[in-house]
Amino acid sequence: MVCALGAALCFGTATVLQAMAARAAAAEGPATGPAKEATLLLRALRQWRFLAGLALDGLGFLLQIAALRSIPIYTVGAALASSLAVTAVVAARLLKVRLSGGEWAAVGVVCAGLAMLGLASGTEGDRGGSAALEWAMLGTAVAVLVLGLAGGRLPGRARALVLGLGAGFGFGVVEVAVRLIDSLAPSALVANPATYALLLGGGAAFLLLTSALQRGSVATATAGMVIGETIGPAAVGVVWLGDGTREGLAWLAVLGFLVGVAGALALARFGEAPAEGT
Repeated sequence: MVCALGAALCFGTATVLQAMAARAAAAEGPATGPAKEATLLLRALRQWRFLAGLALDGLGFLLQIAALRSIPIYTVGAALASSLAVTAVVAARLLKVRLSGGEWAAVGVVCAGLAMLGLASGTEGDRGGSAALEWAMLGTAVAVLVLGLAGGRLPGRARALVLGLGAGFGFGVVEVAVRLIDSLAPSALVANPATYALLLGGGAAFLLLTSALQRGSVATATAGMVIGETIGPAAVGVVWLGDGTREGLAWLAVLGFLVGVAGALALARFGEAPAEGT
């Protein structure tokens, strides 16, 4: 749980930095051609804030892997969703964003949900994933790429929502794929479809989220991402991987999950960074 919360701290802080850098890159002018998403990403990579955010994302990813190897996926997913609460607090501290009483209450709701999950969650499931599930994750990762191509053609809020959901699905693939990799031996990694699902899903999610931050409503994209990366992976963990709770506390885990995600969605607008120079 400490690793999961550490990952949330890294991701939440990185969100503000990356959103500011992404908007600055987009302000350089519109990208055209079939590789416009890659062009926007290359522009963002020239921004120091984006690079600092990448470093925090890398550390957060390592902490996320450690957490996924020890506690249920639903607990890790809700903890990662709480990164929005971290973003709100960081924005209030570093960017001088004023939080209303209701927004501070939402931060408290997130913390309460995580506390309930911490009390109720057991250890990670003891069931190994089937070959069919490994291939399903790879297929989902490919579908995320297709969704990104289709979503990039949509206007305004719809575009941000679809790209955010796609990014959430991609991050969800990563969460499940980590649990499906049993051996780190090179031969086993090469033969396991979950390895390619992890790489493709993570890369696609990163590209889609960057695009959403640059050219759409960050609040809408972040809300879509939270939904995409929590509900599906949690269901896979419980149904197929044997994730459970402490005896008699399943109700508390469900309540904590719902409360934590609801609080995170209430804070989704804090993915919105101020304009450059403010």
